[in-house]
Amino acid sequence: MQISQILDKVDAGDIALPEFQRGYVWTRDQVRGFFQSLYRGYPIGGFLTWSTKAESADTRGDSSGKDGTIQLLLDGQQRVTTLYGVTRGRPPRFFEGNPSTLTGLHFNLQDETFEFYAPTKMKDNPVWVDVTALCQGGLGTQLLAVTHLAEGDTALQSTYIERLNRITQIKERIVHIDEVTGEDKTLDVVVDIFNRVNSGGTKLSKGDLALAAICAAWPEARPTMNQALADWSAAGYDFKLDWLLRNANAVLTGEAQFSKLDKVSVPEFRTGLTETIDAVSYLLNALGGRLGLDHGRVLNGRTAAFPVMSRLLQRHGGRFPDAMTRDRLFHWYVHSFLWGRHTGATETALNQDLQALDEGGVDQLIDVLRRSRGGRLDVHADDFIGSSMGSRFYPLLYLLTRVYGAQDFVSGVPLKDGMLGRLSSLQVHHIFPKARLNKHGYSRAEVNAVANFCFLTQDSNLHVGSKDPAEYLQEVEDRMPGTLATQWVPMDRDLWRIERYPEFLAARRELLAEAANGFLQALHDGPSPVELQTTKTLIPAQGSATVTDPRDEDEVPGLAELLIELTDADLASPELDCEVNDLRTGEAIIVAAAYWPQGLQEEVGVPVVLAPETTAEELAVLEAGNYRVFHSTDALRRYIGHLRAEQTTA
Repeated sequence: MQISQILDKVDAGDIALPEFQRGYVWTRDQVRGFFQSLYRGYPIGGFLTWSTKAESADTRGDSSGKDGTIQLLLDGQQRVTTLYGVTRGRPPRFFEGNPSTLTGLHFNLQDETFEFYAPTKMKDNPVWVDVTALCQGGLGTQLLAVTHLAEGDTALQSTYIERLNRITQIKERIVHIDEVTGEDKTLDVVVDIFNRVNSGGTKLSKGDLALAAICAAWPEARPTMNQALADWSAAGYDFKLDWLLRNANAVLTGEAQFSKLDKVSVPEFRTGLTETIDAVSYLLNALGGRLGLDHGRVLNGRTAAFPVMSRLLQRHGGRFPDAMTRDRLFHWYVHSFLWGRHTGATETALNQDLQALDEGGVDQLIDVLRRSRGGRLDVHADDFIGSSMGSRFYPLLYLLTRVYGAQDFVSGVPLKDGMLGRLSSLQVHHIFPKARLNKHGYSRAEVNAVANFCFLTQDSNLHVGSKDPAEYLQEVEDRMPGTLATQWVPMDRDLWRIERYPEFLAARRELLAEAANGFLQALHDGPSPVELQTTKTLIPAQGSATVTDPRDEDEVPGLAELLIELTDADLASPELDCEVNDLRTGEAIIVAAAYWPQGLQEEVGVPVVLAPETTAEELAVLEAGNYRVFHSTDALRRYIGHLRAEQTTA
């Protein structure tokens, strides 16, 4: 079938997208690369559709009024959507994603490359041709520009026309379509087929299946959830649809497995989803007001801790019954992310915690966590050592800064509400400047130690710059006595010298551990000095989030640099700190540091997982599911090098 015929069928509603499919995920680089392949005549693969009755089909977008049969696109969504969006100048009716990804593609007549519109080099430049305009208007719309560009050179004009014609003929290209038909092809069977043929794409989890079943009876489920996600994103918190569904599942069933939603009726789910959205907004407000965790970068433990906290709120009518319950829950929450309570086998730990909550409330929840830690729930100075713990203890440092009202080094103003996070410009400050430490030969891990961080306003960070700590710290203390102590800076001035840096870190770790234990114990023991949060309306963001955030560097050594290399190589961006599911059961296996569900090249290759620490059992399940697993950024970087070499020789 010709590509133009496929696009016409999309217009007519004869080809649609099944509800269980996820949204459009390609980036502009992938769109550009796809059209480069089409232009060169490279193979782009076939498509797979499921032929079913239109009246019973569960489709994305408006397909009402369609009679007879309809073909649901199982394999090729990203390619069909890209072809439709670029050639038609608008996304298809089933589109769910960022429409700007499909607009502005241009073709360079001279070097035959595709790029997205850049005014500086493309405006009024006939070398660059708008691909969408060319596909819609035809070759005739570009003849004047070609004549002007190759004036007097008929051979060059013919070359340019031939190049443009190759683009317009893309729609006439023949592609193969396989069709799944038959009365025996139930939703479960079709999803299994989808997962098998879509080896390089996104796999469907139990959550996807549960949502598909819900959307079949209540089409507004997905838009309702997406609106909530958009509202939270505008306030500085980015969550995914699977995460919201897991929260709703916990609220409705008190269990972790998505399969439990099978027994939930649509009216029950609708009510439970509303309660869940309200609970999450309530929690975000409370966490920001009580712990100072006011933007997504410092909100750890979201994967499974939030479903537990949402469940508690639902059991108490959507709000905390008293301040003590809130504070003890937050005591549990902070300790749960500090010690990685819900990494690894997420559903197992989540089920244990939900059961403990339902049986014995917050106190039993804390007891379960304490037993899992061998009876220990306190912070030691050594816990701040090492890059592997940086991602957990960086938010703790931020929390301590907020709740204790640490003072800015230049203004002396307490860094409390209205000063940090999304409400103001904030920067992480290296107490011992990076440039000076690098000059003296300290390692990157030592330079970026959490104990070397503090938070300052942007102006103060610029003012301090890379000054000698022995000089500027003395100046701060002379001008505003006591300010350094509020930031847990050791007051032994001899430790402010660059050669005493390791001892400075050790002393500051002791101070931070003491402050952390004092606050966390106060949360547990009470009485709570803070009034209960009463609003359920999430306050929108009114400023920028943290300007400089070293958390990615500390989370996994080399991850920040690797993400830059991925962009340079036109490879896909990963999901960070997210669940990886068993493709056979849909159950969570681990929480990966980085995860490429559709491969490093979208719809090409196998899913890629970066997980520095896995058990033998977890690794076996991942490998059985055809995941390619890497335990270090160096190993993954070598693999990327092989991919780039293959691209160069292709």
